[in-house]
Amino acid sequence: MSAPSDERATVDFSNPIDRENAIRVGRAWIELRRGAWTANLREYLYGDDDPLEQGQMDALDLLTRSDRTMRGLAARLRIDPSSATRAVQRLVDDGLAERFPSPDDGRVVMVRITKDGRTRHADVDARRSHTMALILSEFTPHERADLAVMLDRFVDALDHVCERLGTAPDPHTSHDAETPDTTGTARQ
Repeated sequence: MSAPSDERATVDFSNPIDRENAIRVGRAWIELRRGAWTANLREYLYGDDDPLEQGQMDALDLLTRSDRTMRGLAARLRIDPSSATRAVQRLVDDGLAERFPSPDDGRVVMVRITKDGRTRHADVDARRSHTMALILSEFTPHERADLAVMLDRFVDALDHVCERLGTAPDPHTSHDAETPDTTGTARQ
């Protein structure tokens, strides 16, 4: 979902409006990444006794949809295979996921969510949905639709810029089949 080419224009930082908009977007991005409220929200969403890390929850999101190869999971999470292995190991250690040989090729390791993993995922997902509903209730229905479109375009722009800079994920591991929605569950 990218802007039509006739609507794209070079950003001119000597233009005060372009500069101010870039600063505002940059500040918002920083706040989304590390705002003071994020620790409290993470604790609410992922628990405080034995908290899940966001990456582990991302993995559980994908595993609720289907079993995955380790390579496929890493590609879909846009991380290197060693990071996926560490995330999966913690899920396995916590009884939330399990590894098993692929039925098609016993040399390939697959991962699936366990019953405890589904329960834990459902608990966190309910809190995420509740939180997202509260956040979005701060906007009118029209603003919510605009926000969704603009965030989709922002993510697409990040992908496009990474491709242009040569830092894009492996093109053989497309993420278009499943894109996380606003509650964090995958849509297909």
